Amino acid sequence: MQAIIPSLPVFAGFLAASFVLAVTPGPGVFYIVTRSATQGRAAGFASVAGVALGNLGNATAASLGLAAIFAVSSMAFVVVKYTGAAYLIYLGVRALRAGRTSEGFPADAALPAIATRRIFVDGFVVALLNPKTAIFFAAFLPQFLPETTGPLQAIALGGIFVLIAAATDSCYALASGAIRPWLLRGSALRSAGRYVSGGAFIGLGVLAALTGQRAKS
Repeated sequence: MQAIIPSLPVFAGFLAASFVLAVTPGPGVFYIVTRSATQGRAAGFASVAGVALGNLGNATAASLGLAAIFAVSSMAFVVVKYTGAAYLIYLGVRALRAGRTSEGFPADAALPAIATRRIFVDGFVVALLNPKTAIFFAAFLPQFLPETTGPLQAIALGGIFVLIAAATDSCYALASGAIRPWLLRGSALRSAGRYVSGGAFIGLGVLAALTGQRAKS
């Protein structure tokens, strides 16, 4: 029976590569930073948890071979990609329409439980509806697994990567949350921040829709 964790040299290389990739900003990091800066660290950590769960879903799907669908089916890739882009734009529109004491910049640091749950779900959807993440896992994990590996080994490495990413994402949340008091100093800053937050999500959604086009077969 093969060990779930590869040999020490291979595992060390996996950890190093995972850390470098985890600290590289992407849609998930952008979402976490925006939530943390505009709604505080509690929202940031809820975002981290949601993004981590979405990434774990993609890692599991890749480990089970489901990501191969995206590799061979342009239609499946496009549908998921545009759904994710549309959801990001929806988040931006929702932030723009929110009042100062609700979705955008709440008056105090405490978040209602329902708001925290919604932020968690939004982070999960943002991460899950990113086909590039599933394809990334499908391409990245096999580099550290033997040819005869089973899905359990791939899922284990995928879970470790998600934990590393959650740790680095938490650092982003802490750093971004630190600037929130400055953003809340005046009503003008609160209002401007709401537009920045909404515009950022919309811009990210548009960018996600326009980039990463695949050549048609």
